[in-house]
Amino acid sequence: MSINSDSKIDIEDFKSYLIVEKNFSAHTAKAYYSDILSYIVWLDEQSCENVNFSKIRDYIHFIQKFNYKKTTVARKIASIRTFYKYLNRERKIDINPAMNLNTPKRPKSLPKFLTPEEVEQILNNTKIETPAGYRNRAILELLWATGMRVSELSGLNFGDLNLENNEIRVFGKGAKERIILVTDRAKSYLERYISTARSLIPKGFALKEPDENTPVFINNTGYRLQTRTVRNVINEIVEKISLPKHVTPHVFRHSFATHLIENGADLRVVQELLGHASISNTQIYTHVSAQHLKDVYNEAHPRA
Repeated sequence: MSINSDSKIDIEDFKSYLIVEKNFSAHTAKAYYSDILSYIVWLDEQSCENVNFSKIRDYIHFIQKFNYKKTTVARKIASIRTFYKYLNRERKIDINPAMNLNTPKRPKSLPKFLTPEEVEQILNNTKIETPAGYRNRAILELLWATGMRVSELSGLNFGDLNLENNEIRVFGKGAKERIILVTDRAKSYLERYISTARSLIPKGFALKEPDENTPVFINNTGYRLQTRTVRNVINEIVEKISLPKHVTPHVFRHSFATHLIENGADLRVVQELLGHASISNTQIYTHVSAQHLKDVYNEAHPRA
């Protein structure tokens, strides 16, 4: 199979549109680009600008043979809809053939979360005897206290810290900026990491005096700590304490939101702290909280 020359130009322009104008994250833009590339390869020599709804529907039937998850199919359809909406906006097509394309309903699954006792168990089993160990404790304290994404934590620079006011600036999905709050405990660990442990982490590498663009969390070569390292740290601790749950940095985020809701926090406040674009993304935590109440009720009530 080959790619139509017009389609090749369209997909490259589309990729730039996603990143520059739509402000998509690199991860999402890459996924959409990959989806459209697969689609135009399937079209072969036919231009993507010269198809009708029936042709797109044939492609959807084609990809359903591969037993993708519903979420994957939904994203591929969303990619095609966004692609043709873009082509229509650029006046490369007169009629959007994907306008009436239906997206399959995504299965709703409640996010997994930890109890406060389980979080404390993980934190207390983080070795702090080494500089890297103390860094890890500061990281986990921060994830638990703020609900930030692990990518946001990895991207923290010194210029983002306003610890005098217990505030941190983060850049979320689509580089959207927001201010999150830090507990005194997490702030204490972070300040001690910066003042003592951070300079001792690099092995044989001299650190420059940090400026506002210097990464807060670093590895043993002095470069920015990658998200993979944080995941590995959590995996090692969970395995050591035999916690019967699959725990990721995002589970810390779910736990943060769930416990705020359970303790009466306003949904709009939680939305702002998490950086959700839509309140509907935050509302799932009310369902988690309700399910938790039901579980406790069923376990505790003699007639349940």
